[in-house]
Parts: sequence; structure tokens; C-alpha cells
Amino acid sequence: MALRRDADPGARFVTDGIEGRCIVALADLGDYEALVRVLNEHEVRSVYHLGAQTIVGTALRSPLSTFDANIRGTYALLEACRSLGERAVERIVVASTDKAYGAHDELPYREDFALRATYPYDVSKACVDLIARSYAATYALPVAVTRFANVYGPGDVNWSRLVPDTARALVRGERPVIRSDGTPERDYLYVDDAVDAYLAIAASLDLTELHGRAWNAGWGRGVSVLELVRRLIAASGREVEPDIRGAGVPHAEIDRQFLDSTAIRTELGWEPRTGLDDGLRRTWDWYLARLG
Repeated sequence: MALRRDADPGARFVTDGIEGRCIVALADLGDYEALVRVLNEHEVRSVYHLGAQTIVGTALRSPLSTFDANIRGTYALLEACRSLGERAVERIVVASTDKAYGAHDELPYREDFALRATYPYDVSKACVDLIARSYAATYALPVAVTRFANVYGPGDVNWSRLVPDTARALVRGERPVIRSDGTPERDYLYVDDAVDAYLAIAASLDLTELHGRAWNAGWGRGVSVLELVRRLIAASGREVEPDIRGAGVPHAEIDRQFLDSTAIRTELGWEPRTGLDDGLRRTWDWYLARLG
């Protein structure tokens, strides 16, 4: 089942027929009473908490709504799960982000690094991370936290993100715009591998000793913005050069981020299977079919 606050007739959830395959519960994540009702009436046993305001730029413009959605939405949901008592939810997977780490000189990030978030989106997710692990430690809730690399792949129509914006420009025959100097580095995780990681982490919650853990998932190496755009251009077969319009690192962005995924690989048996070029080809094919 899926929780939904707003109805957008143009959303892929509707247009691609996903809605028809789900039980849809109408509720706001911050509405504790509504969440208790949904969990009880639908006898929910596994919760994947991915609901959030996820865009860095939106968080800069609107920190209040970001904090409200991300922080209050998390503690309301966890408290609703706690309220069930004997009807307890068996697994709760809470999505944090690699951005919760903030900026560190040492790379790649390990799960034992301090959370040094600075900007509104990053801070909101660091709070989510801490609150979730607090509920595990204090109330013995079966909670795990995910700190994933930048997830990309077919289906993302948020055009403020690098991969969708670049793909759309290429479909239109335009030069992709880079709003930094192209040097910031990120770790990129294909969406299918992210799904597999979520499932592996959820399954780990069958073991009480793994409750309250945070798990990184990524490739463990940084790819610059310019390199990513050029590799997507190569996947498209277009012959264009990126349009670099920025200087330095954009405000509220972190210069370099990539993750050490040793723990999830050795303890849960997960590792990414889709290399960047393969993932970008699959992603390009989807955008070309969708927008071409």
C-alpha cells in the first residue's frame, strides 16, 4: 500500500498505472492520528519510510516546510508504529542520505563518521537519522536507517536533478547545462540496486542485534558532474558539449561525497550490480522513449 497526501493527475504514480496496483491511503505524514488509523486498519507489518521533501533547492527556499515534512513526518510515523504495542510493525526502514554526513576531509564516508550537516535539507535528514536510531535504542523498535548515494535511473521526472535535466536537454537536441564548474563529485547508485539494498536492509531486521543500524550503499568512488554528463552524452549518441555556466561549488552543496559500503556488502551480502555506463544507457533509453 502507499500513503498519499496530494493527488496530482499528471504524476507518474497515476499516468503509469502504479496507483491501480496499490492500496492508497490518504494521509499526511505529519498527522499522527491518521497514521495510527492507516497502520491499524491495513495491518501494516513492514514500513519503508521514503516520504520526504527531497530537493536541496526547495529546502533552501522553504526550510520550514522541509523541516515539517522530513522531521515531523518521521517522528509522527515512528510514534504511530510504537503505539501499536502487540500489533507491532516488524520492520521499519527509514531513508536518510549521504548528505547527512555533511562535509568531511576523509573519504569515503563510513557509517561511524559524525553527522555534520549544515544546510536545511542535509540537517533535516540528519535529524531523521538520529530520531530513527533513537526510537530503536529507546523503544526497541525494529528500525534501520539507509544512507544511500545519489540514486538515478528510469522514472525520475524531477527536472532539477542532474540526470533528468541532462537527459531532457539531449532529447530536445540542446546542450546540457552544468550549474557548477563541473568538478563536484558524487557516488551514483542505479535505482534497481537501491531497491535491492532496501530489501536486504529490511530483511536484516529479522535479527534483533541489527536493529538501529545505519547502512551505506554506493559504489565507493566519486564521479564528477562533468564526467557524469559526458558519459550520459555518450550513452545518448549525441555529439554535443556541456554548457558549463557555474564557478566553484553551488551554495548549499557539498564538494565531494562517496561512500564506504563494506558493512552492507560483508554483513548483508549486497553489492551494486549495475555499472554507471550500463545504468546511464538504460536511463537514456527510458527518457528517449518518454520524451522523444
